Amino acid sequence: MTMRRRVLPGFGLSLGFAVTYLGLIVLLPLAALAWKASDVGFAGILKLLASPRTLAALKLSFGGALLAAGINVVVGLMVTWALVRYRFPGRRILDALIDLPFALPTAVAGIALTAIYAPNGWFGRWLVPLGIQVAYTPLGVLLAMVFVGFPFVVRTLQPVLQSLEQDVEDAAESLGATGLQTFLRVVLPTLVPTLLTGFALALARAVGEYGSVIFIAGNIPLRSEIAPLLIVQRLDEFDYATAAALGVVMLAFSLVLLVLVSALQRWTRRWAEQSA
Repeated sequence: MTMRRRVLPGFGLSLGFAVTYLGLIVLLPLAALAWKASDVGFAGILKLLASPRTLAALKLSFGGALLAAGINVVVGLMVTWALVRYRFPGRRILDALIDLPFALPTAVAGIALTAIYAPNGWFGRWLVPLGIQVAYTPLGVLLAMVFVGFPFVVRTLQPVLQSLEQDVEDAAESLGATGLQTFLRVVLPTLVPTLLTGFALALARAVGEYGSVIFIAGNIPLRSEIAPLLIVQRLDEFDYATAAALGVVMLAFSLVLLVLVSALQRWTRRWAEQSA
């Protein structure tokens, strides 16, 4: 009897390494954060949440992240479709530029966006007379969140769209379906789980974004102040317990959103399999 050779070590050793690594890198820092926040207490966290400034910052951070992720899903689908299904001059350059937010330091991105959309910037000087001010407003925060989250949607969707066979689309068109009907009833249901994955990644990236947002936001309390800035301010004041409490609140909201998106993703995948 010949023993089957495995590329990796046995289950026990692999599982032990995975759990140890996950505990040191992820669970231990989160546990330390929760332990430090316990100095404030549950009543202190409720009092912190009752603050209008904190509520406004959380609303902007999470509301802006949700809206930015939704915009990225729609625009990212159109951009990915053009990159995969069409051949045009400059396609490779455009494909490479999509990865720019990955490589660009966030502070540099924030300065660049501010220089462009400030009231005296290249685009801002033309938008202000029209009553549109981007920099130092929630609109600027949304723009920065869209910028940092856009590549996640495109790079998540691109390999899936490339692997789709066009035989089903051709069959639908041969049966009399229009291009729009083929896309909505044949292609889109297959892409929905992947779109939700890209949405979750873009959402997580936008919620925790600081560097690119901080410059264009203007940091006006109750208007364009984000929750990560409140944490940094508490750290500058050496109020580590309150900063940790704010971090725990953001972590709790983020986990709830990601769990909901994950549940929706599993439901849409099962629905697509049953429909097929």
